[in-house]
Amino acid sequence: MAQTRLDDSQYGMSSELRQVWPVFSEPLSDEQIVSALVVSSPNLRVNFVSSLNGATTHEGRSGGLSGDADKRHFELLRRVCDVVLVGAGTVRDEGYSAMRVSEESTHWRISNGLAPHPVFAIVSRSLQLDPRSPIFADAPTRPIIVTTEVAPPDRIATLSEVADVLIAGTRTLDCSKMRTELHARKLNNILCEGGPSLFGAMLQAEVVDELFLTVSSVLEGGREFRLVGGLLSEPVKLRLASVLVAQEGLLLRYQR
Repeated sequence: MAQTRLDDSQYGMSSELRQVWPVFSEPLSDEQIVSALVVSSPNLRVNFVSSLNGATTHEGRSGGLSGDADKRHFELLRRVCDVVLVGAGTVRDEGYSAMRVSEESTHWRISNGLAPHPVFAIVSRSLQLDPRSPIFADAPTRPIIVTTEVAPPDRIATLSEVADVLIAGTRTLDCSKMRTELHARKLNNILCEGGPSLFGAMLQAEVVDELFLTVSSVLEGGREFRLVGGLLSEPVKLRLASVLVAQEGLLLRYQR
């Protein structure tokens, strides 16, 4: 597919979603789903899609696991957030472009006091990002690059021309500082779209509030990455908050 779930807001007939837990519902409208996603306090959410056996990509991309319902929910998560946070490796692997939401989401955001599009925040230690990329050149809102103090000064200078550079940590990413700095910019509702290494670091730092996990009804072979990269000092316990069911799988919402 030419585009992945990352910027495909055109979903089809199989995008119907019903809630089956904690209560059963008839097919949900966008308005009903959005109403359940809106929160009043600052938060950090993570959104992933996986196969039944835990693979997070098909042929290197998450789009191969994503169906119409996942794309629909993906767009609605973006609709209500202030900033979309993504690791640079995922940006490259998934072929991200400028951060834009659908026309319907833009109208909703403006009518609810949000900017027309979320801010795009990219986490990169090496800063091997092309300042001429459409991510920056076509951005409706100036992006943010999150890095550490060991980032090359010349790369910081170059990328500062097209994005705001946020230093969070010395040699490794300080996820707590990153979250605090984003909230200080009034980017209160953070949506992280991967990848596994960034998710693992944020879990270790205890800054994740919610996980949205779409479980696609497929089994993947090969050695695909797990949902969480790196090591955790101890298992992280989550509470199941809701279950939505779609034609091609389950959409699970977990909370800390």
